[in-house]
Amino acid sequence: MKSRFIPAIILLALIVSSAGCVYRMDIHQGSRIDSQVADQLELGMTRRQVEFLLGEPSIVNLYRPDTWHYVLYYKSGKDKSEQKRVLILKFQDDLLTEITGNRNLLLDS
Repeated sequence: MKSRFIPAIILLALIVSSAGCVYRMDIHQGSRIDSQVADQLELGMTRRQVEFLLGEPSIVNLYRPDTWHYVLYYKSGKDKSEQKRVLILKFQDDLLTEITGNRNLLLDS
């Protein structure tokens, strides 16, 4: 009778102990833009030039289509630390008029 319970107890202990060993992936979302590329931005560039340089924006507000947001978000699966970076570009008459935010949309090592 005891010999039947020992494998069951070992299996149960193994299942319970492995429940705490869940793998959590790193989450990368958004645009990755090097500061060297972002430094090529100049006021007066057209939307097409900016899009060619940086790619499509992460967010274009429906109510303010003249404002483009390039966003980078990273969350570590191990220690749950987060990094958020935003680059905001404003246009007027199809020309770049304002650059705000973080030009380096790369992760800290």
